[in-house]
Amino acid sequence: MIRFKVCCILNQAEVNLAVRYGASAVGLVSAMPSGPGVIAEDTIRELAHAVPPGVDSFLLTSLRDTPAIIEQQRRLGASTIQLVDSLATGTHADLRAALPGVKIVQVVHVTGEESIDEVRALGDSVHAILLDSGRPDLAVKELGGTGRVHNWEISRAIVEAARVPVYLAGGLSPDNVGAAIAAVRPFGVDVCSGLRTGAAKELDERKLATFAEIVHAASL
Repeated sequence: MIRFKVCCILNQAEVNLAVRYGASAVGLVSAMPSGPGVIAEDTIRELAHAVPPGVDSFLLTSLRDTPAIIEQQRRLGASTIQLVDSLATGTHADLRAALPGVKIVQVVHVTGEESIDEVRALGDSVHAILLDSGRPDLAVKELGGTGRVHNWEISRAIVEAARVPVYLAGGLSPDNVGAAIAAVRPFGVDVCSGLRTGAAKELDERKLATFAEIVHAASL
């Protein structure tokens, strides 16, 4: 069964909608240098504690120092930390030791074949890897929510090389998620902007229903 995570959750109504259509996880975005979906930490804490059993709450953090990441997770209470940038101090082992029971997911932004070596270097130091299409090398970093698709051939090579489950993100929508799953064969898929509509970028139930149906069909 291929999992799917609905990211950039804004409120409790969106949590409920994602869960109703079978999402295995919801993404709660803390402060970022750019990109959509950022919500206040008070809201993250409320939503993380309201997610039903069996559904993971992902705290997306751009923090790079392990003590700050540990303190943020303890303050907000999400079940999973999604590191959207590389660590500057400390290690994944430090995070796991300080936060037993909390899953650590490292984002790898697929920029070229060097991303395969980046995943190999991670080994099994994290619980999972999430492939996205950001540009952490820019002056104002892009660390997710770009709506861009990256090279799925590289993503497939990463899935084959990885020692832990791999989620695929980056420009996914009901229009391409079936092809993405067929090409990459990930453990799960992750979607933000591809399910949102209008100026307020609210979660679109019709798009979500179609997305969920395609993911389910691809799992059969």
